[in-house]
Amino acid sequence: MTPVCIGVVPLGTGNDFARVLGLSGTLENLIEILLAGKTRPIDLVRARMERTHYFVNVSAGGFSAPVDENLTPEIKRTWGPLSYLRSAAAALPQLQAYKTHVRIDASEELSSELYNVVICNGRFVGGGLPIAPEADPSDGFLDVILVPKGSVAETALVAAQIVLGKHLSNSRVVFRRGRKISVRSRPGMPFNVDGELVGRAPPMFELIPAALNFITGK
Repeated sequence: MTPVCIGVVPLGTGNDFARVLGLSGTLENLIEILLAGKTRPIDLVRARMERTHYFVNVSAGGFSAPVDENLTPEIKRTWGPLSYLRSAAAALPQLQAYKTHVRIDASEELSSELYNVVICNGRFVGGGLPIAPEADPSDGFLDVILVPKGSVAETALVAAQIVLGKHLSNSRVVFRRGRKISVRSRPGMPFNVDGELVGRAPPMFELIPAALNFITGK
């Protein structure tokens, strides 16, 4: 783990990883937290595609890509934390299933038609949606959420459960944990890492335990 401490001031739209770190409140309160210097080791994730990318929170493939494409600066300014839900509604006509093969460590392989593959180190996406309610960015594991193709009613139910953080109880949603995850799909599934679109090359995700040292709140 690096001796350098990383402090986050959550001034963006979503601030999802800041939630995991317990960073919230007024700017003055955040400055007090940063000055207090309470730290926590955080796992880092390496995503190998055409290029290598690193992230600390979440990488999502499939339906998340058109959501990001619809998330314009104007929508962010107008809708604030609700902008991700607004963008998801606008992207629904682009919903597409991908024939996907997922390998988790060297122990399990899954093949299915999926709408979404979500690789989670943190718990939240989209301005506070608990996509991985049990994730811990210090536990040495990635949480893997797979959302399969389904009817309109089935998909709407999963979406509603995600908002409430109850989707892991849905028998259609696949939940796994692992340290090294590879994904192949037809057609190529577009992925983002911490909200930035990074392309369609088949990704390999690998956890680097306790690689960073973040300042945290309570």
